[in-house]
Formats: sequence, structure tokens, C-alpha cells
Amino acid sequence: MRTLDVERLAEGLWEQSGLFADAVDGADPDGRVDTCPEWRIRDLVVHLGQAHRWAAGVARTGAPAPAPDPGAADPGGPDAWSGWLRAGAQELIEAVGDGGTVVWTFTGPRPSVFWLRRMLHDTSVHQGDAALALGTAFEIAPDLAADAITEGLELLTAPGAEAIKSDLAELRGDGQTLQVLPADGPEGWLITRTPGGPRWEHGSSGGDVVVAGPVAGLLLVLTRRLPADGSGARVTGDRALLDHWLAHTAM
Repeated sequence: MRTLDVERLAEGLWEQSGLFADAVDGADPDGRVDTCPEWRIRDLVVHLGQAHRWAAGVARTGAPAPAPDPGAADPGGPDAWSGWLRAGAQELIEAVGDGGTVVWTFTGPRPSVFWLRRMLHDTSVHQGDAALALGTAFEIAPDLAADAITEGLELLTAPGAEAIKSDLAELRGDGQTLQVLPADGPEGWLITRTPGGPRWEHGSSGGDVVVAGPVAGLLLVLTRRLPADGSGARVTGDRALLDHWLAHTAM
């Protein structure tokens, strides 16, 4: 249910990669990233730069490739990170092109725009990691934040998702509902826990628990970067239901 066209996704990747690059430019490589506790700033930089180049390779060849070795990356010193990161984003944008070529993805054969969208939203979340670690502002347009939430829900509810992430089996239920309601974005998201696993649809009809607020903050809540109370969001209803969802998901 992709809502953004390939041109906006490419523009968004360039925007988010640039914001990430600006945030880490000249930063202490050993600075802590509390939202990714095993990583330092350099690890975050290497991950993102390698991910873009890896996805570009998949888009060009159409075939899966081994996960990149972080120890093999050479992003240069902190003053060179910005250029290295932007070059990786540009490589991916060029490799995807019009996004129509069918390639391998972990959800089965899909048009290559899948990787542009996936890397855009991975970049957005890691821009949030960098912002929180370095005390800079997390910036994202509402349409990009909303599509990141949509994509995350699509991945969590895709056929076979439980085989990839076993925790998702804990999200089966008997009709419990979670409403995610953006104050500055499109229509919200209504998640229903069914015996066969969670399902979702766009809607603003209320839920057993409702989390509402700026869509950028909602993205950070749903990706477990910030608690709801620290993001400008407001929770009403069954808070334990939201906590359970967050404990068993990671977008």
C-alpha cells in the first residue's frame, strides 16, 4: 500500500540522508547511541552507508547479497562522513531508477522501489538515533513519517513475518485494538489483534488504547526510540496494551 511515488521516495531519501550526514559531521566516533545500545556513532554511520550501498547492489543485480561486514567499511574520518553518506544515498537512488525492475526482497520478488522505500525509512529512524545521541533536532516531513509508519505496519503484518520475527506471535489476540492518531498527518491507523495475528487499516474510529500526537513523534514511539510521554504524544485507554505492542515489535 505504498502511498509515495518513486520521485518523492528518492527526494525523501536524499533529504533524510542529508540530515543524518549533517548531524554526524565531525562527531566523536565513540559517542554513545543510547537508542542502539551496542553502537557508537561510527557504527551508526557505517551501518547506514553500507546499507545504502548493499541495497543499491540488490537493485542493480536483482539478486540477494551477503550482509556487509562492518569491519570492511572505510568511511574515512568524521570530517569525511558527510560525503561518504551522501554518495551511498545517491548510488541507491541511481540504482533504483524508475523503481519498476523486479528484484529480490526478503518478502519475495518485488519492484526495486521496495529498497528505496525501505532504506528511506531505515534512514529516517537512524536520523532520529543520531539526533537523540547528539542533541540535534529530529526533522522529517509529515508525509515521510506517515509512510514510515505505514510501511512498518505492512512489514509486521506481512505473510511469513512471524517466521522472521518470532515475537510477533505474541501479538495474536481476540479483537483488542490500538489507534495511532496523527495530529498533523493523514488519516490514522487502527491495529486489531486477531487470532491469526495483527491486522491494520487506515481509520480514526477509536481503540482500546489511543496514542495521538505529531506524526514525527509517533514514528519515534512506534520504533521504540522515545516513550510516548517523551515524544509529545498522549496516550488514553489501556496503556498496558500499547506497552505490550511496543515490547514485541521493532520497526
